[in-house]
Amino acid sequence: MKARFQYRIYPTEQQCQSLAQLFGCVRVVWNDALALCKQSENYPGFNKLSALLTQTKKTDERQWLKDVSSVPLQQSLRHLDIAYKNFFNSRNGKRKGKKLGSPKFKKRTNSQSAEFTKAAFSRTGESVYLAKIGNLHPIWSRKLPSEPSSVTVIKDCAERYFLSFVVEVQPIQTEAKNPIIGIDLGIQTFAVMSGEKAKSPDYKKLDRKIRKLQRKLARQPKDYRRRNVTRIRIAKLHNQIADTRKNFLHKLSTKVVSENQTIVLEDLNVSGMVKNHKLSRAISLQGWREFRTLCEAKSEKFGRTFQVISRWEPTSQVCSDCGFKWGKIDLSIRSVLCLNCGVEQDRDENAARNIEKVGMGYRHDSKRTMSDSKTTSVASCSEASRITVHERTVSISSHIVPCLSTLISD
Repeated sequence: MKARFQYRIYPTEQQCQSLAQLFGCVRVVWNDALALCKQSENYPGFNKLSALLTQTKKTDERQWLKDVSSVPLQQSLRHLDIAYKNFFNSRNGKRKGKKLGSPKFKKRTNSQSAEFTKAAFSRTGESVYLAKIGNLHPIWSRKLPSEPSSVTVIKDCAERYFLSFVVEVQPIQTEAKNPIIGIDLGIQTFAVMSGEKAKSPDYKKLDRKIRKLQRKLARQPKDYRRRNVTRIRIAKLHNQIADTRKNFLHKLSTKVVSENQTIVLEDLNVSGMVKNHKLSRAISLQGWREFRTLCEAKSEKFGRTFQVISRWEPTSQVCSDCGFKWGKIDLSIRSVLCLNCGVEQDRDENAARNIEKVGMGYRHDSKRTMSDSKTTSVASCSEASRITVHERTVSISSHIVPCLSTLISD
């Protein structure tokens, strides 16, 4: 399997100028090819675009494309070709998931990247040589497991530089402590696992700074010289949140995958949940999808089993001890007292145990959860009622059930 290893670099001023020229050429090649594809009735294909690039270099308008390496320019056309194939497959129904849109033009203010294949880079000791750029010295935080097949130099919106290597990684076979674990994802507590909770970092302080600077950016005219400074400050704060979240998710996913043989998650409808304007910002900051992707990739690396259960499983509506289904409850209710078995259930812990059970093969259907009682419009005296508790626990005395039966009979 292939994996990416990313390292920070600090190029010199001359190398920064060379990289800026390279990024500009890659961006121009992409935009020119994309404009040609949009004007054509049929997609020309990679071979024709590559031949047109060779002819374009001979013109006076694009003669400066010869000053940079030709490999990143060709790779830019390959990426455009892949983007169009994914778009066509998504439109024709051959690609699963959400429908993809057509490729878009690249901007100077967005993140910039250029890919080098084996013919255009080499690694000697602690330095990496890029064609027509020179030797770069990454901060080697960890060793590469094998020789890289390609390297991508990246400049993000906050003007930081990185080298991203694609290498071949061998699966790691280790013994797991636990056979299976169910994970329920949330906002206040990021992940509730079977008997353990993991709280996410607090992004509120940085988020308030971003919102303040975004209002300032909206008031500044586009030709104002300080507008770019404000934009970079916003990008740095966004990167700080992203780095904090990525560090937390990597550590948590590595711990979960290394200690458990089977990992079970719930398929959340995140795109539908963010439509709630009260919770959309908090949900977007959590990174649930990124955590699922990391767990899935690391499960393949460590030889684990990764499962995703259906989003329609009533994991929050069923008692994990007796299987009694109490129905939908409001999000503000954090604990439930089940009178069928008399056990007080924490909402998130109960859902995590139910996710684990569904992953083991159990199903929350009517045959299992409602075998002893049926749902009616009016509860009978013999049926156990449900009592939900808001943020606290209330003791239930033994005389409540006779009182309820008296009221029903009246």
